[in-house]
Amino acid sequence: MQDFKKLVVWQKAIKLITVTYQIVSTFPSEEKYVLISQLKRAVLSISNNIAEGCGRFTKNDFVHFLQMALGSTNEVENCILVSKELKYLNDDSFETLNKQNTEVRKMLIALIEKIRKGE
Repeated sequence: MQDFKKLVVWQKAIKLITVTYQIVSTFPSEEKYVLISQLKRAVLSISNNIAEGCGRFTKNDFVHFLQMALGSTNEVENCILVSKELKYLNDDSFETLNKQNTEVRKMLIALIEKIRKGE
């Protein structure tokens, strides 16, 4: 078990949540229960799974939850691509979200590989 709050990847995931919530507040109200809700759940799932994994006692369990967080980064990417296609995101907002999400994804992959190698 470890303190998830000390993990840089968790800290970056929290920043992604903050930016995402700010940006989706500009989406049309009719998306409140669809795209906004889905994007918020996906982005929250990243940090939630990192935190839950840190509470597990085995490396395999920790990796399992990190992989779930990784899957959520793909869900976030899909949602922001759809949002851009629907013109809910301008280029700057899309780039901001995409860059932060990609950074979290890369960090998760690196952490998973590090744990699997036993480092």
